[in-house]
Amino acid sequence: MSFRALTPFGRSSVTKSGERNDPLAWRGEFDRLFDDMFKGFGSLPSVWGEGAAVPKIDVKETSDGIEVTAELPGVEEKDVEVELVDDLLTIRGEKKVERTNENKDKGYHVMERSYGSFQRAIRLPFAADNDKVSAEFSKGVLKVTCPRPAEVAARTRKIDIKSR
Repeated sequence: MSFRALTPFGRSSVTKSGERNDPLAWRGEFDRLFDDMFKGFGSLPSVWGEGAAVPKIDVKETSDGIEVTAELPGVEEKDVEVELVDDLLTIRGEKKVERTNENKDKGYHVMERSYGSFQRAIRLPFAADNDKVSAEFSKGVLKVTCPRPAEVAARTRKIDIKSR
């Protein structure tokens, strides 16, 4: 078998599904391969905007409502803003570069930490009451609590499952 027969480039064959073997169709497979290869590296930042990593979040539903927890290491409380409009909760802020005058002439060999502005928007399953939403910031972790409105809680009912 020749090398040319093994490569998807330069030949015009038809796959089992009837699609032509197009070299550009392989891009999705390569993207999936690289995504799978880097899944184990949880510390790699997902970059967005001006280079800052998008904060990792947990959204948890409790009996009282929704709790959103965001990891914001290296970010100060004064640099974080939480906004709620109807059912859209937005967390935005900025992680600033730590620079001092004594380090001005020193250059980086490796710079893996990300800096800049970030924003994360979470759609809630209900329109929360703005006056009852609270936020706490401690040790680089932001916790936003959105209580379920009484009218939503009143419409919620557990359905019993019967076996036949």
